[in-house]
Amino acid sequence: MTQWESLQRLDTVYLQKVFDLYNGDEFSMDVRHYLAHWIEGQDWERASRDSSQAVLLFQVLLENLDNQFSRFAQEKESFLLQRNFRRYKQNFQKYQEEPYSLAAIIHWFLVKEKEILNEAELAQQVKMLQVQPAAVELESQRHLENILKALKTKVEVMEHNIRCLEEHQDEFDFKYQTHRMESGACTEEEEKKQTVGLQKMLNALDKSRKTFLSDMSIVLDSADSLRSVLVDEELVDWKRRQQKSCIGAPDDTNLEQLEKWFTQMVDSVFQLRKFLQKLDELVGKMSYNNDPIPVQKPILNNRVDTLLTHLLKSAFIVETQPTMPQGRGSLVLRTNVQFSVRVRFLYKVPELNHVMKVTVSTDKGAPQVKGVRKFNVLGTSSKALNMAESTNGGMVADFRHLTLKDQKVGGGGKGINELSLSVTEELHKVNFETQFDYQGLSVSLETSSLPVVVISNSSQQQSAWASVLWFNMLCSDLKNITFFESSPVASWSQFGEMLSWQFLSCGKRGLDNYQLETLAIKLFGKQQSYDNCKISWGRFSKENIPGTTFTLWVWLDGILNLVKMYLSDLWSDGSIMGFVSKGTEKVLLKKKQNGTFLLRFSESIRDGGITFSWVQYTNQGKPDVRAVQPFTSADLKQIALPEIVRNFQIMEAENVPINPLCYLYPNTPKDEAFGKYYSEKTGEENPYLKYLKTKLVFVSHKENGCTSVREGPDSDLCTQHRENSHMGLEQHKDPPFSEMANEVMLQGPENSPMLPSSTIYDDLLNSILEDQFSDPQVFPETVPNISSPCFEEPLPMTSVDVLFQEAFSPPDTDGNITLQEFLNDPNILNGINPSFMQEEPEDTIPDHGLQDFGFPFNKPLTP
Repeated sequence: MTQWESLQRLDTVYLQKVFDLYNGDEFSMDVRHYLAHWIEGQDWERASRDSSQAVLLFQVLLENLDNQFSRFAQEKESFLLQRNFRRYKQNFQKYQEEPYSLAAIIHWFLVKEKEILNEAELAQQVKMLQVQPAAVELESQRHLENILKALKTKVEVMEHNIRCLEEHQDEFDFKYQTHRMESGACTEEEEKKQTVGLQKMLNALDKSRKTFLSDMSIVLDSADSLRSVLVDEELVDWKRRQQKSCIGAPDDTNLEQLEKWFTQMVDSVFQLRKFLQKLDELVGKMSYNNDPIPVQKPILNNRVDTLLTHLLKSAFIVETQPTMPQGRGSLVLRTNVQFSVRVRFLYKVPELNHVMKVTVSTDKGAPQVKGVRKFNVLGTSSKALNMAESTNGGMVADFRHLTLKDQKVGGGGKGINELSLSVTEELHKVNFETQFDYQGLSVSLETSSLPVVVISNSSQQQSAWASVLWFNMLCSDLKNITFFESSPVASWSQFGEMLSWQFLSCGKRGLDNYQLETLAIKLFGKQQSYDNCKISWGRFSKENIPGTTFTLWVWLDGILNLVKMYLSDLWSDGSIMGFVSKGTEKVLLKKKQNGTFLLRFSESIRDGGITFSWVQYTNQGKPDVRAVQPFTSADLKQIALPEIVRNFQIMEAENVPINPLCYLYPNTPKDEAFGKYYSEKTGEENPYLKYLKTKLVFVSHKENGCTSVREGPDSDLCTQHRENSHMGLEQHKDPPFSEMANEVMLQGPENSPMLPSSTIYDDLLNSILEDQFSDPQVFPETVPNISSPCFEEPLPMTSVDVLFQEAFSPPDTDGNITLQEFLNDPNILNGINPSFMQEEPEDTIPDHGLQDFGFPFNKPLTP
């Protein structure tokens, strides 16, 4: 099943998100639908970086549009689609010069689709895991439904009573008028008898009026109690759920039930208002001394209007918080970049469809603080509430093309912020206003978004998202835009829950208790309980972790991005242990069989890294825990982590390459754990194996049999890595908040932790390159990849003999030359291309850092 087919099977609320995604003009849903299989089969992420690949996909896309156009031309019913596809092709022509831009757009849409699918899947999982809370919530909903039904029943009774009251009054009026007309023709006794009868009827009428007014007051009491539950509890709870969902919580923010309740209640109160208007009509026809209606009706009328006003004002809400199409998340906006936002009126009234105009502004009523920026709203800033933009016929106004622009400040600058807040600590609000006029009631409605952070540069996104997380984690006063003037501290339970939400939204799995405890120990030290532990805003986002040059949030955010981009499936299925202390890691692995390994996040890589550690037993039978230098996004962009684990090799003492990774902790065979993620191709067709076979690994052995790994160019390494990188012969120092394992040093031209599939004796390599290179160069790919899971015995020497024969034997030499003869040959270096003896200029190395140092020619490696 394609991703597009999966999207079409989602519930209404998630289908609406798909519709919202494709509401813009950037990429047509029609094209996505009819070319779904082809679109999902292409590597758009690579095309966004590779111009030649982008040109190729661009041309094929246009051909596919032409083919689809031809199919429509043969179908009489597809006339409009035929016309649309011609227009789509014309629109795509603007990317003729920059096809990689179109590739980036399509890749972004596919990623967003995946996020919607993940969100739907996550919601389903949460629903299954939270059966008991759901049952409690269902009981609460039933209780509210029963109160609404009771109110509706009372209103129906009131409607019956007002009709009876009108009939009673009409009967009295008829008899009274008849009595007046016949007053002269009746005897005194008959007239007296009629008068007594009329008096009894008037008394009964007066009692009916008083009873009706009393019942009206009782119904209003019930309605007011219901309003309190609906507005002060259910709506507030929904707003809190929405606030948490903006920072990753898997909370249900569907509004259909709330909209149904609001509509039912407002309709009922409007009915009561009509009854009071009917009383005016009855009083106009007949009144008398001590009539209760003129006295009590104004009080009741005021109560009804107050109740309606409160309900209607509360019913105007922001359904979807401000979001940039390609932003980090909700509530982070960038000047001069379009964003979207949706408001909803929870009272569904068809008579007002396309009538209520909503206008947008910013920071209305905000305190005036010197130096705080102000913004103008550009774009379509006025729109009518309508039922066409909602799948369930709700009253919504969907603003899709709004932009914020800095207001010019007098005096030639923005001035100094009196609150001493950074740009990403300034909170702003997007305001919405409309006017409700219906059945003689006029109410001005206003609402506003959650506080947003407005940035002017994409480099501020990380810091801005930290502010959004901190505010929505701690602040219940949604109008407090000076929150960061004196930001409160977070308890560990709050902070840990928020972090878990981040991993849940990025990788479909939150943090378990053990992972949270590991983080707590790193932050607070070992404690009996962390309930009283606090973390400040400064420690979270401003103060560097001791011994590093980055903050706690920068480190966590790097890991989150790594999970989201490259490790989502592995994190989701539990393959990655993630956060585990070094001491615990050793304890866990030393109790396991040889080759058991686990995956954990690096603590010293600023932008996120993942490494694996494994246990290897010495000849004396002692367990030795070893680790590889962390893989970063630069590595995982080229090769998926399962393929790295699958083909990872180290050099044993006998210079035999083996794969030491056998069992994923605790005891799952490696291929069983990662097999479903392996490339389906094998042998020469496998692009990963081709990549691996062009890699040279130089292993520097230490006395204790452990080595230290170095990855990436020097410019990408942490300071402590650069200082100890002389061919892996110096002891690697551990940072205070960092890796502490014995690690394997894998050296090569690419300086990557990836191991080779073809390697050469260290002493031979050193003899060739001793005075020529600072790093060894890669020799030609000559033998198939050797993947030796958990070798107990070294490989036969003939494999190495073959390697040297194929790599160095001239065409006319004896193929049976021995290795010793080859080593003793004084012409060993004859025929080697001189260019091989020189380092490749830095500016010729591709951005991805991968190079095929073929022998005797050098050429870039095709990813």
